[in-house]
Amino acid sequence: MDATWGDAEGDAFRDECGVFGIFGRQDAAAIVTLGLHALQHRGQEAAGIVSFDGQQFHVERHVGLISDNFTNPSIIARLPGGRAIGHTRYSTTGGAGLRNVQPLFAELADGGFAVAHNGNITNALTIQRRLQQDGAIFSSTSDTETIMHLVATSREKDFNAKFIDAARQLEGAFSLVALSSKKMIGCRDPLGIRPLVLGDLDGTWILASETCALDIIGARYVRDVKPGEMVIVTGRGIDSLFPFEPVKPRFCVFEYVYFARPDSQIEGRNVYAVRKQIGAELALEHPVDADLVVPVPDSGVPAAIGFAQQAGLPFELGIIRNHYVGRTFIQPSDSIRHMGVKLKHNANRRILDGKRVVLVDDSIVRGTTSQKIVQMVREAGAREVHMRIASPPTRSSCYYGVDTPETAKLLASRMSIAEMADFIRVDSLGFPSIDGLYRAAGEARRDADAPQFCDACFTAQYPTRLTDHDGADNVRTLSVLASNG
Repeated sequence: MDATWGDAEGDAFRDECGVFGIFGRQDAAAIVTLGLHALQHRGQEAAGIVSFDGQQFHVERHVGLISDNFTNPSIIARLPGGRAIGHTRYSTTGGAGLRNVQPLFAELADGGFAVAHNGNITNALTIQRRLQQDGAIFSSTSDTETIMHLVATSREKDFNAKFIDAARQLEGAFSLVALSSKKMIGCRDPLGIRPLVLGDLDGTWILASETCALDIIGARYVRDVKPGEMVIVTGRGIDSLFPFEPVKPRFCVFEYVYFARPDSQIEGRNVYAVRKQIGAELALEHPVDADLVVPVPDSGVPAAIGFAQQAGLPFELGIIRNHYVGRTFIQPSDSIRHMGVKLKHNANRRILDGKRVVLVDDSIVRGTTSQKIVQMVREAGAREVHMRIASPPTRSSCYYGVDTPETAKLLASRMSIAEMADFIRVDSLGFPSIDGLYRAAGEARRDADAPQFCDACFTAQYPTRLTDHDGADNVRTLSVLASNG
């Protein structure tokens, strides 16, 4: 599905967030702006940049796209200095107001401190309530602000120790980029659920969510920040610490299916190659006698190519996507609202008419968009419509920084595959097995006793405690706390 959770039915996964930081270059804010452009797919709701000029911090945070807010030279001029961090955002559990836009910044006893966060802290509400009982005042509804309070109230002596003390109290998924007057810090949770990479631009250190953000600025990919690692960048260079108890990593497998950009290299794997291989696995596990393979653009394209190559079928653009549709659209009546899918996609009748079509998409959430896509393809004359999905059935909610509906609203949580096929009105429906997904990602198969990835949205096997969510069907039922993805 396209990353447009703001559509009428909310029938898509909402992207997470992107973080980017640079230390030691005078055009730091301009570089961060370019990096955030490359990470725009991870969040289109809001963005922010914090810079430091050696004397004071400068903050710009805006609702909307990077191109709408940070391409004006006057904005960049308000962000002087050789160090900066940035964030592009989708909220997962709370409001979209400016007060929640990251990076968050505060003046602490040790000086200014800014932090940007990709993930979701699953015990943040519990920590927040404890801090409030001790007199803390929260100015946002963001779990990221909890991190700032923990750093501010730590009894440790130096800043590194304060940061470690705070991070050790967190549960869930977090990839952090932080900035103080003296250093930039990158940190991943012990399981490494969310990505974070280290790059080099002419001797200047870069931290970014994905390698595509390094490519846009001509930086060299150095390596992934390791699960449980804390990297500290100062004027003297870079240091690495491992402040957490070591555990087996559980990187989010859905990054490969959907969230990451296809041209990114994550955890040693090319995202595009993995997606093509998922399509090949689909063709092996769920072959179909058909005339052509058609992707649901854009996220279904790599898997459709892999399916077509493995099955020996023609790959055709039977659905054309309009890339110039904004995230919001005034829908004054039911008749206009129901046309919403055609704002983004239109069937290529000449390709589809009279054909047996295999439609390939990345996932099914509620099923309503799939239903409309299938109807559109049938109205264009397709004789048969078979759907193949490039991920196993999504049966459980995500608590680690991805906005998903509560479990009861996920189609696969309440229907069998045959019932889902009837609901979206296809002649057949196929998903890769969980082992097939693992094979596509380079593993022989899923280790049931110690899974190599976080795959909780498919298996409900959550790799961390869910302290705030005991008995809750989904994190979004918690009205107080908002995550910033």
